[in-house]
Formats: sequence, structure tokens, C-alpha cells
Amino acid sequence: MRHCLVLLGVAWTVLCAAPAHATVYDAELPAQMLHGPDLCAYAPCADVLPQATRFSQRKGAPAYVEAWGAGADKHEKLLGYVFLSTDVVDIPAYSGKPVVTLIGMDRQGVITGVRVLKHSEPILLAGIPESALLKFIGQYVGRKGDAKLEIGHGDASTGAVGLDAISGATVTAIAENQVISRSAYEIGRQVGIFTSAARPSAHFTPLNERLNWSKLAAEGSIGHLLVPASEVGASDSGGPYMDLYFGYLNVPTIGNSILGEHGYQRLMEDLKPDEHAIFLIAKGQTSFKGSGFVRGGIYDRIQVRQDPVTFTFRDTDYLNLYRLQPSDVPEFKESAIFIVRSKDFNPAWPWQLTMLANKPDPEHGGKTFVHFDQQYWLADRYLEGGRPNVVQPEAAWKALWRNNALVGAAFVALLGAAAFWYARRDKLVRASNRKHKPLISGPRTALWIASVFFFGFYLKAQPSITQIMTWFHSILHQWKWELFLSDPYIFTFWWFIIGTVLLWGRGLFCGWLCPFGSLQHLALKFGAIIGLKKYQRLLPKALHDKLKWIKYGVFFVLLGVSFYSMEMAEKLAEIEPFKTTFLVGVWNRTWPFWIFVGGILGLSMISERPYCKYICPMGAGLAIPSKFRLFGLKRKAECQTCHACAAGCGSHAIDKNGKIDQMECLLCLDCMVMYYDDHACPPLVKERKRRTVAGEALTPINDQGYFISLDSLRSTLKERRPAAGQGAL
Repeated sequence: MRHCLVLLGVAWTVLCAAPAHATVYDAELPAQMLHGPDLCAYAPCADVLPQATRFSQRKGAPAYVEAWGAGADKHEKLLGYVFLSTDVVDIPAYSGKPVVTLIGMDRQGVITGVRVLKHSEPILLAGIPESALLKFIGQYVGRKGDAKLEIGHGDASTGAVGLDAISGATVTAIAENQVISRSAYEIGRQVGIFTSAARPSAHFTPLNERLNWSKLAAEGSIGHLLVPASEVGASDSGGPYMDLYFGYLNVPTIGNSILGEHGYQRLMEDLKPDEHAIFLIAKGQTSFKGSGFVRGGIYDRIQVRQDPVTFTFRDTDYLNLYRLQPSDVPEFKESAIFIVRSKDFNPAWPWQLTMLANKPDPEHGGKTFVHFDQQYWLADRYLEGGRPNVVQPEAAWKALWRNNALVGAAFVALLGAAAFWYARRDKLVRASNRKHKPLISGPRTALWIASVFFFGFYLKAQPSITQIMTWFHSILHQWKWELFLSDPYIFTFWWFIIGTVLLWGRGLFCGWLCPFGSLQHLALKFGAIIGLKKYQRLLPKALHDKLKWIKYGVFFVLLGVSFYSMEMAEKLAEIEPFKTTFLVGVWNRTWPFWIFVGGILGLSMISERPYCKYICPMGAGLAIPSKFRLFGLKRKAECQTCHACAAGCGSHAIDKNGKIDQMECLLCLDCMVMYYDDHACPPLVKERKRRTVAGEALTPINDQGYFISLDSLRSTLKERRPAAGQGAL
């Protein structure tokens, strides 16, 4: 009863709204447009291929028209093709009727225009404007006709491109995606734009065994697709969202084992050539048949894909499956047989079953479409000649890693060298003094240069706050390794950063390896070279201690805004000059960006790293976990009253009590050089002078930063003498 009232309400809304708002809803299309030879005399072909000035009559099967226009040499040339969707495919939408769509495509297979001429979707008038449909089809312009276009999020690992759905009308969006994609591909293949290797027809071996469920599953004849409830934002307390098993029934062994001989024989008698039966059984929180199915429409939860074609199912493709033969069939709540009716489907080649679901989208509000896929491929023994040789498409990120292996090795080597050199810091600072520290300043300057020109300008491997925001959102919503693996250098850099921050704090990255931080320090050195050294100053410590909190505010504001709108947060993240400097290039941006970057580098010539200290949200994001580092810099008891290190700390990271703020420290190691320098560290200077006056030996300096005491040295020598004497006897 409730459903009837809803339908009556929708019908009333349609009747009331149609005169005021409808433009193509149930439009009356002339028969000549649908079936006549001159399509473009009745259809607005110029709207979908604007450059054309002349259109041919219908030709080919399925039908299309050629679009002609002036070329670069002013002579008429073939520009592309225009076709009506109903000439190619007959896929119903929510109403059970197709959306009649006019599509234009150029000679390279790029879709140039899409125009809906008629639809019968009452759901688009019940609170959803037709403009939503028009906005949806606008996403296809500029796409290749053989592209893998999916409603919802794309998948970089398979090359699938995501399209925004029509909120509240997902069935319509799924159907229209099929209409446009299938039509463009079929016409493109007919005119020779899209070609694919021939797939010889499948021929099954005469095997006709009877196998139980376990054996069928073990050999891969039964596929399993499990969708946890958490993956779609549902509660796990009700069990999995979908626990689904499926398989291909045309093979005698599989069909007879699942259906029994009588059931299999009846099924095969009903199937026509180029028709294929797939069984499904499932249990879970939802139905694989979908909640929005209407008679004459399509099932919006289940699809079969065999690249580059996707197959949807309508009510005429559905058969009841009442009983399965094996005794060890797992528990299930629903079952069905779906028929793929197409010569384009070849069971000898791998294919995948796709489960589509709505998932709450906290980032943008509302819901988004997600896909869950499971590949299926018949076992060798069921195919004459075995499985064909199929080269599976390589994930895009794998190709990137392989193609950049040599440069990537150099990148990793530099990171490793930096970590190795810093790990030896105790020996390096002992071999240095306040006025002469080439083992530290030399390698660090070399790393700054490499960071700016190799990491930054060449590899464009500048870590950014936007990646931190992406991590937070991926952890909370949906983690995909492919997203992060798509940039080998950034991915590697981040693992290096995570490891070194937990070991030593943020200083090794921020102080030694950050491309923009390094650029600021090189600017400081350049300022000294051109005569600005006498003007180079640090801000007063009291002012610094107030301004340093700005970057933390920037970090939390950006992170907070990202939960409201990631797009807005990315725009605000332009407070980072990294994109302008390394990724896009100053010359490719407008004057406000020039002034921003130029201003930072200008200030860097007279003050050490002003952006790092006061604005950088990336540095703030790394500073917080630096509090939990495993190894910090050393301090003595005298450091609480001695301010020698603090006076020379370019990061202002040492407070009046001699304590080092590891969140602000950039690990320049100047304080550690003084820690062991008996001509610079006041406690050591005092002790050195006392011993010199007293004529006492200057012993080595221990790990605590003090001269080894003479009493300790004498006792050690006494312990060694008897042993030496016994050895002599």
C-alpha cells in the first residue's frame, strides 16, 4: 500500500511539474528521426559536433551519419560521426524506457557532444531537475569512446575513470552511462577507430563430471565476492553487506554440478547462440537484485564487465534459481540466474562480476557509488587448447615504478646517504669545532643543492600538507594504496619522513632535505655572498616564541576545512609555495604568486628560514609526532644556566633553561659541535683552562660532554698494570 501511495505521489508530481519544467520528458520524436534515412534533418546534429557543416544520411549497421566540415586547408573533410543511441543499444532506464541520446564523436574517438532528446524518467521531475541529467551527460565530452567510465570513484589501478552520479537517480545514471559508452564503442569499432585483438569463440572440452561445491570452488569455477559492511558505511553487527558466490553455467561440468542434469538441459535448450548463463547466490544486509528495480528496468546492483564492454541486466535477463544440486552449498538467502545476451562476451577470456553499492560520503554529504569487483576465468581443462594467452593490463602505478627505477634508485641512495650521515653525527661533531665543521656543513650544503634541483625542480618530489590531509581522509573513509603508489618519489619520501621523524624528529627532513626549506637556506648563503651578511638577523626570541604558533594554527585550520570541503582546503593550501615553485612553475602563475614566493625568498636572504619557522603547515604536521622521537640531542646540567648554544641557534629552538624544543629543531648540529668543543662550550673551556694552569693532562671528552676525570683514569691504569705484569712473567 505504501509503495502505491509513493507511485501515486510521483505521478501527481509529474503531471503538475511537466508543463512548467519538462523540456525533453516524454518529448514526441518524429518517426523520421528514429528510423528515417536523414537523421540530421530532424535531430540537432550540429549541437554534438559543432565544427561540422554537412551530415550524410544514415549508413552502416548499427546506423551512424558522417559529419563533414572545412579542414585546415579549407577543403571539406570528414570530421567525425553522429549517432542516435537507440540505433545502437536498447538499454532501459528507471522508467523501463531508454533515454534517447544523440552523440557526436570525432575521428580520434573523442566524444564531442551529448544531447538527451527524450527521456521518460518521472524521478527526474520529482524533486530532481532535468538539469541534473544534463550536467551528468556533460561529463562525457572530451572522453574517449572506449574509455572505462564508471559511476562513482574511478580506479587508477585498472584505468577506470569515475563519473559523478545523479544524486537520487542512480539507476538512470547507470543506464545512461551504458547507453553512451556502448554506443560510442560500437560505432567507433564499426568505423575502425577502436580495434581489439580477435577473440576466437570458446569451445568447451567434452568433460562432464559431477563435482561438489568445494571442488568447484577450489578450481576457480565458483567465484566469491565478499563486501564487508564497513566498506559501505554500514554496521558490522548485521553481518557482511554482501556475501556472494557466482559461476558460469554453460560449461557442462559446472552446469550439471550446480543445476543437476534436468535443470542444466532445460537451461541450455532455452539459451540461444551468444547467450551465457551466470548463477548467483548470496546473503547479506542487502539484495543483489537492488531495491529500486521496476518491471521493464535494469538491475542496478550487478554488472558483468569484459573489457572494454560492460553488460547490465534487465528483467528479461533474469531466471529464478530454486535449488542447487551440491549438498555442501553454503547458506544463502537469495539466488538467481542472469543471462548475458551478446556476441561481445567470450567466456574463454577473463571477466569480472561487479557489485555496485551506495556509500555515505561524509566529505561532500549525500551518497557516492562504489564498486566491488571479482575476476572470473574458466579453468584450462574446460577450454579446448586451454586458456588463451591474455596479457593482463598492468596497473598504472606499477608502470610508473618500473619506468622510473633508475632515477628512483638514485633518489633512494641520496635519502639513504643523508640518513647514514646523520646517524654518524656523534663522530662528525667530535671531529668538528665551532669554527671548522666541514664534515657537517659540506655534506649538508650538497644535500640542499640536491634537494632543490634534483628532488624539487627535476623530480617534483616536494611533500605537502595536501598529502597529509589525503592520508587523514583515506584512513577515515577509504584507504587505497594505488592512490599513494601513483607517485613513486612522494611515496618513498613519505616513508623516509615517517621513519626519520620517529627516530630523530622532523629536523632531518625539514633541515636537510625539504626542497623549499633548502632553497631558503641557499638564499641565506647567497645573501651573505652578495654583501647582505651584515643585515642578516634572527627575530627576537620573545617574538619568535609567539610567531611560531602560527604554523600550527594554519595546519589545524587546513585540516579542519578539509573535512568540510577538500576542494576548499586544497585552494587554501596555496599558502604553501611548493606548487608554484616546483610543480607548476612561477612563470606559469599570476603575479600574486610571484610576489608570495619572491617575498619569502627575499626575506630568506636576511633571516634564516622564515617560512619554515612561522607559516609552514607541513612542518607543523611533522612537528607534532616529533615529540615522540626515540633519540634527541644531548644536554648537560650546565646547559640550564649557560646560553652559549641558544645564542647561536638559527632555529631559536633552545629556551632560556637550555632545553631543546625538538618540535622546532632543524638539526643543524651546531649545539652538538659546541657540546664537545673545549674551546667553545663554557664548562669545557673552564675545565680546560683549570687543567692547563694546574699542569694536569687533558683527557678525552666522554659521551656526557665532560673531560674524563683524572681519578677515573688513574684507577683504570692501576687495574691494567697487574694484568700487564702477569702477562710479562
